[in-house]
Amino acid sequence: MASILARQVGMLLFLLFDSVPDILWLSLVGLVYLAWIEVRREPDLLPQVKLWWCLLVLLTNIPGYVALRIWVAVRRRRRASDARA
Repeated sequence: MASILARQVGMLLFLLFDSVPDILWLSLVGLVYLAWIEVRREPDLLPQVKLWWCLLVLLTNIPGYVALRIWVAVRRRRRASDARA
């Protein structure tokens, strides 16, 4: 019970004092940069879609980046199969 309470107090302090460790900011910037690298090489993709994916990664962090990678992999696989046919 004490460990659960300690986690909640730690999160509360994190929210109240609005202090984010630098490593978290750097990892977030890194994820958004990697997302931009992924979407900028995609042909026939509207700029709004590229921005949408980058904002999704910004807001959801790792789950958004994983979803982006899966979407890009499926898109590339479909494009490759269409090119063969």
